[in-house]
Amino acid sequence: MGNRSEVLNAVGPRLRELRRKRGMTLAELAERTEIGESTLSRLEGGGRKPTLELLLPLAEVYNVPLDELVGAPRTGDPRVHLRPVIRSGMTFVPLSRRPGGIQAHKLLIPPKPADAEPDLKTHEGYEWVYVLAGRLRLLLGDRSLILSPGEVAEFDTHVPHWLGPDGDHVVELLVLFGRQGERAHLRARTS
Repeated sequence: MGNRSEVLNAVGPRLRELRRKRGMTLAELAERTEIGESTLSRLEGGGRKPTLELLLPLAEVYNVPLDELVGAPRTGDPRVHLRPVIRSGMTFVPLSRRPGGIQAHKLLIPPKPADAEPDLKTHEGYEWVYVLAGRLRLLLGDRSLILSPGEVAEFDTHVPHWLGPDGDHVVELLVLFGRQGERAHLRARTS
């Protein structure tokens, strides 16, 4: 029984950390979940026990599975459970586990605030991006490209680049990334 108690006691701090990582205030979270600000505060502080009615809207807003939200213990399920990673507001779902080789991710990029300026980055490697849903705005050096579902871009990540949604919808991507500059090579073409 002690293990369940530990899991429940860890929910509040985990929820607070998720909210802070996303840069949200309690008021913003209350508006998005339709849960009272005081209830959210008590939930994060441990003064309110987590219930499904409270956790489901939070899991939806944070875009994480419910078991990750509560830190539920692993079951005997032998399937591989991919753990999303949130970085700079983007959700990376790892699809491969090849250290040092080409990495595959599903990437979800939420809409940016209207006044947010793109921050172009450079780093070692090569990237291949396939748009699954939404419209992607890709800034690559001094070029700006809009990619729709089914379109692909491939680029050297030494070139300053930025990826973001074109509009106010989440953009969903399949991304292949190679640190050593591996390129994706087409072996067969249709005529």
